Amino acid sequence: MEHLFSLWWLFLLVFIGFSGLLTVNQGTIAVIVMFGKYKRILLPGLRFKIPVIEQIYKRISIQNRSVELEFQAVTIDQANVYFKSMLLYSVQNADEETVKKVAFKFISDKDLMQALIRTVEGSIRAFVATKRQAEILTARREIVDYVKEQIDHSLEEWGYHLQDLQINDITFDKAVMDSMSKVVASNNLKAAAENEGQALLITKTKSAEAEGNAIKISAEAEKEAARLRGQGVALFREEVARGMSQAAEQMKEANLDTNVILFSMWTEAIKNFAELGSGNVIFLDGSAEGMDKTMKQIIGMMKMKEKEGK
Repeated sequence: MEHLFSLWWLFLLVFIGFSGLLTVNQGTIAVIVMFGKYKRILLPGLRFKIPVIEQIYKRISIQNRSVELEFQAVTIDQANVYFKSMLLYSVQNADEETVKKVAFKFISDKDLMQALIRTVEGSIRAFVATKRQAEILTARREIVDYVKEQIDHSLEEWGYHLQDLQINDITFDKAVMDSMSKVVASNNLKAAAENEGQALLITKTKSAEAEGNAIKISAEAEKEAARLRGQGVALFREEVARGMSQAAEQMKEANLDTNVILFSMWTEAIKNFAELGSGNVIFLDGSAEGMDKTMKQIIGMMKMKEKEGK
């Protein structure tokens, strides 16, 4: 027992040695100060510091951090715009100089957060103040690019880097939203009316084209039918004339009167009138004088045809 008490200094050294051991978690860097002055940084893993003399001033996380923002801005045409956004940022890198900036630029994370939020809000308000309300909804990407350009230098001085700025929601006052909805509704109705008018015009145009084509086709068909009818009548007349000429020659050779042929044609015509008539009334002079007059007219026509043939 006395021997153990004599080794008290050894136990003291072991205790002091173990008290100097510390663990730095992954994604974290420990900042060591000696007598209140910066000494060095400790990277993740099992590390050693001089007990009592060296102290951990702060543990700096180099992981990504996010914060949600809600604020108001005013456009150039005096419309209130309300933003909801998410800010993603992180320490620039794990270099010693960067870590020193992060550790000593601000008293606490609360002060950093306040400065960061106010800087982002100020940049967005400055951008919105140059735009009209109708331009804001389509300017999300422009707002993000503008903010990054404005605050990247300040964040670098603090040892941080802006990873992303997401604008999740952009709203206006209720009166403005209602008026915008009415404008959109009226534009939709106007577009629908224009589309309906165009559809009706196309329908009418196609209908007129179809009707015109039908009329054209009908006219062409009627023209062709008339031509064919004319050819048929001409062929019929030629055949009749040829048959009558042959019959007349045969009757002359037999010393018979050719007027019999005309009389036969006359009676045949009357027969066709009676059989094929559809209720139409045809007045014919059936007396001997009328028949003689008709026969003379037919004979005259035949003689005229013969002269033209010669």
